[in-house]
Amino acid sequence: MEALIALAIGTLTGCGVYLLLRARTFAVVLGLTLLSYGVNLFLFATGRLVIGQPPVVSGAASYADPLPQALVLTAIVISFAMTAFVIMLSLRAREEFGNDHVDGTPQQSDAP
Repeated sequence: MEALIALAIGTLTGCGVYLLLRARTFAVVLGLTLLSYGVNLFLFATGRLVIGQPPVVSGAASYADPLPQALVLTAIVISFAMTAFVIMLSLRAREEFGNDHVDGTPQQSDAP
């Protein structure tokens, strides 16, 4: 099970970084989203989640740590806001420059 989670985290992070390095704004937005999914999964995996245990109770032998869930919920809200901001920024750049390249200059394949 650990290998499967590690593979999923690595795949999401690798695909996210690859898409971040592309020259198109949609690929950058998708890369940011995949990278945030990878970080959320990493935070869950590092929290040693237990099933059927009460949250932090002083008398219990083992307990569920609520910190990973709180961190992931915070990360979801931040990544949603960041994705909305990047989408609006890319729409504004497309309107102003007339293309969807990250640096605003057309590439060889886009020139007429």
